[in-house]
Amino acid sequence: MKWSEISIHTTNEAVEPISNILHEAGASGVVIEDPDELIKDREQQFGEIYQLDPGDYPDEGVMIKAYLPVNSFIGETVEEIKEAINSLVSYDIDIGRNMVTINEVNEEEWASAWKKYYNPVKISEKFTIVPTWEDYEKVSTDELIIELDPGMAFGTGTHPTTVMCIQALEDTVKPGDNVIDVGTGSGVLSIAAALLGASETRAYDLDEVAVNTAIENTKINNVDDKITVRQNNLLNDVTGSADVIVANILAEIILRFVDDAFKLVKPGGYFITSGIIQPKKQVVKSALLDAGFEIEETLTMEDWVSFIAKRP
Repeated sequence: MKWSEISIHTTNEAVEPISNILHEAGASGVVIEDPDELIKDREQQFGEIYQLDPGDYPDEGVMIKAYLPVNSFIGETVEEIKEAINSLVSYDIDIGRNMVTINEVNEEEWASAWKKYYNPVKISEKFTIVPTWEDYEKVSTDELIIELDPGMAFGTGTHPTTVMCIQALEDTVKPGDNVIDVGTGSGVLSIAAALLGASETRAYDLDEVAVNTAIENTKINNVDDKITVRQNNLLNDVTGSADVIVANILAEIILRFVDDAFKLVKPGGYFITSGIIQPKKQVVKSALLDAGFEIEETLTMEDWVSFIAKRP
């Protein structure tokens, strides 16, 4: 089978929204080639993440790659992707060079391309993300393993916005908690909450592909009995309180349901928000405070911000 490899030369700021566009267009995952990875200082407690080859990275900007099956509609699909990326400028998102190139690859090359980028990576005190094809032995008895397949999931769980969310979940989720995951994507945050002891997690995503992916990932990690995945638009028509609500999506989307989150979070509960670029930090913070939340902690990693907000 032939696949179209779509490569987009853009900026780090645009990685999350463009990844979402590719996902909605039918891509099963994305490869992110960021030259900053070559010079990044990493915390020794989590070890080295990748063995990096400078030849795999652009001289500047970020390269995002995705794979779509070659069919009679691929031309229209690519044009829709280009149009959606161009529309990001209306959200004040810098899309950089925005150069889009297309190459055809065979299925066996596509599979190999995925696997060479991903290895087990410890992303927090407790969690390690492990590709499903890797054999991995726990380093300590309290280490928690999340298995993901980048060929099936939206992302690999190692992006800064996801890492901060998981670290925030570690600090807030208690055994027996009820959790809501808004915009679940691959389901990685719901899986983390379940492994931390949440007795019930409700995961929502508007995209049917994401819903199906999240369901499969909950089964892979043997937590499908604790997680309910449904197609839904943000928190619309959601009832029942939650101890923790987590959302790793664009700042502009977070602003749409801050008030709904405040109504659903129990007093003393938490609303974790991520996917926020630095220029949007203050507007999201103000919205959280205006809704009635208190900012418990602000997390930063690279150019990204996450808030742990608490309902008094």
